[in-house]
Amino acid sequence: MTSKIKPRIGITLGDLNGIGTEVVIKSLMDKRMLNLITPVIFGCSKSLTFYKNNLEIPEFNFSIVKEKGQYATNTINVVNCWEDKVNITPGQPSRESGHLALLGLKAVVEATKEELIDGFVTAPIDKSTIHGEDFPFKGHTEYLTQSFEATESLMLMVSDQLKVGLVTEHFSLREVVNRITKDLVELKIRLFEHSLKKDFLICKPKIAVLALNPHAGEDGLLGSEENVIIKPVIEELQNLGKLIYGPFPADGFFGMCLHKKFDGTLAMYHDQGLVAFKYIAFDSGVNFTAGLPTVRTSPDHGTAYDIAGKNCAEEGSMRRAIFLAADIIKNRVEWKND
Repeated sequence: MTSKIKPRIGITLGDLNGIGTEVVIKSLMDKRMLNLITPVIFGCSKSLTFYKNNLEIPEFNFSIVKEKGQYATNTINVVNCWEDKVNITPGQPSRESGHLALLGLKAVVEATKEELIDGFVTAPIDKSTIHGEDFPFKGHTEYLTQSFEATESLMLMVSDQLKVGLVTEHFSLREVVNRITKDLVELKIRLFEHSLKKDFLICKPKIAVLALNPHAGEDGLLGSEENVIIKPVIEELQNLGKLIYGPFPADGFFGMCLHKKFDGTLAMYHDQGLVAFKYIAFDSGVNFTAGLPTVRTSPDHGTAYDIAGKNCAEEGSMRRAIFLAADIIKNRVEWKND
C-alpha cells in the first residue's frame, strides 16, 4: 500500500449483544469515512440488518464481499463470517455471542496475515463469554500478540491530550509487583519509544515513567522497586541519549498535569494509567496495540450492556479508533520511506 491509496481497514463487531455493532454503524455513517478508508466489516450482514432496523438508520447500506479480498472502494464491505441465524438479545451476555465475536476476530486476523487488509479495528468483546479453550486469553491484546507471533506488545491508550502505555496489563494488583522487572520495564520503554517514532512520527520522543509505589517509594520507606528496578533502567537509557524521565509519583504527576510536557507516559499497571486517561478522554480515547507487525486499534470502552440496543451509545471513541488506524497505517508508510 502506498500513502496515496485509501487503507483497507477491517472492523469487527465484537459482542453482538453489546454496543459494538451500534457504534460501528454510527461511525461509518460519518461522510468522511469513505473518502479516507475502504471499510471491511468482519461479522454478518444479518446482524447488521438487525441493528440497522433497530436503530432506524435506513440509509446505512453495505455490500457483501463475494470474492475473498475483493472489496468495493466506495462503499462499506461486509465479510460474512457465519451464515446461521443468530439470536441477538441486546444487553444479555451469552456464550453464543462470545463465540461469534471470536469468529469475527479470527477472520480479521487471517485477512491481515494474507495482506487482504492493511490494519483493523476491534469492537468490544465480553471476556467472560468469549473465554474458553479457543480463547484462553485475558483480552484482545494478549490474543493478538500471540496470533502475530510478536515477542511482546504494548497496550497504548491514545487521545489528543495524552498517550499512556502500560508495563503490565490485565493482572491483579497482587500479581503486578512480581511482574515488574528491569527487563520488562526496559522492554516496554523501548517499545513505547519505537512506536512514538514509527506510528506517530515523533523524532525524539520524551517519555515519563511513573513510580509503582506511593510517593515513588519515599526513598525505600514505602517500597524498593523504584530504587532497585525503575531508576536504574531510566538512568541506563538516559546514558544512551534517550529522553526518559522519572519515576514520578502518579497522583502528583497527573494532578499537576505534567503529562502535557511529555509525548508519552508509561504506567506500571492498568488502573494507574487508565483512571487518569479515561477521566481525560473517556469519549474520545483509543486503545492501540503497539509492537505488532500490523495496526490494531479499538475504542476505549466495553460492551456497555446496560445501554445496548437503546440507540444511545456514543460512537466517538470508535470513530476515532478508525481514524487513528488510518493515520498510523499512513505514518508507517512515511516512516518506512524516510
